[in-house]
Amino acid sequence: MKPRFFIVDVFAERPYAGNPLAVVLGGDRLTDETMQQIAAETNYSETTFVRSAPEPDGGYRVRIFTPAREIAFAGHPILGTAWVIRHHLAPEPAGDIQLKLAVGPVPVTFESTAADGEVAWFLAPPVTAGPTCARERIAAALGLAPDDIETRAPVQQFAAGTSAMIVPLRSLDALRRSRLDLATYADLAGEGFPPLTYLFCTETREPGNHLSARFFFEAHGVREDPATGNGAAFLGAYLLQHKFFAAAELSLRIEQGHEVRRPSVVRLRARMAGSSREIHVGGKVIATVSGELL
Repeated sequence: MKPRFFIVDVFAERPYAGNPLAVVLGGDRLTDETMQQIAAETNYSETTFVRSAPEPDGGYRVRIFTPAREIAFAGHPILGTAWVIRHHLAPEPAGDIQLKLAVGPVPVTFESTAADGEVAWFLAPPVTAGPTCARERIAAALGLAPDDIETRAPVQQFAAGTSAMIVPLRSLDALRRSRLDLATYADLAGEGFPPLTYLFCTETREPGNHLSARFFFEAHGVREDPATGNGAAFLGAYLLQHKFFAAAELSLRIEQGHEVRRPSVVRLRARMAGSSREIHVGGKVIATVSGELL
């Protein structure tokens, strides 16, 4: 049988919004080189490859490729892949799906309500805090003034398999003006700071949302993500660590993707569970294309 594939929009409230993802079933029949070539062909930020049969414990082995390389963890591929497995591979629609990623097992659950429809949620793996960065230096790399950077919490690196810089901004205007300049960022990259930047502010376009965000990353040049699940997980850890909001338990809607004409809504739940952080990231998944590899 030829491997089947699906294109789904993740964190989308309607078709052709959110973050597109290609999911290939039967990835165990493909070589590493072929998987990388397919990921470059789709040219999405990520393409996933799923083994045909579940593991003995019922989990599904999944690999994630960008157009340039394989990565250990990314948010929208988790939700989109679990949705495809639930609807097109699992013997019956399960209430939860466990993905076996390079970063470790990641459970995905599904909730359905009359008001919101079906929403997929993943429990983020442990997120660790890294070094901070002077706001003047990150502002220069983003084409901003230092005063555009919010000062009640630092610019800081967070990681879980991959890593990104969390950058708090003062306004939606600053968010709109942001542009990542890799040449200016080169000195920071040389010091170990990743050229992946997650920017957010508390000003929103829609009154039902709580935060606005953008995410820039390097993949054969600078690209912008329409919706970023791992960035939201990093953000949840960041907000808890710095007590950015007064509430001890957060339930937030994050709008993203407007600048690239793919409006998205990322849902975030974050709380302290004893001495550790418990972070869930959720969103809707809408299928747009299905087919098979030739």
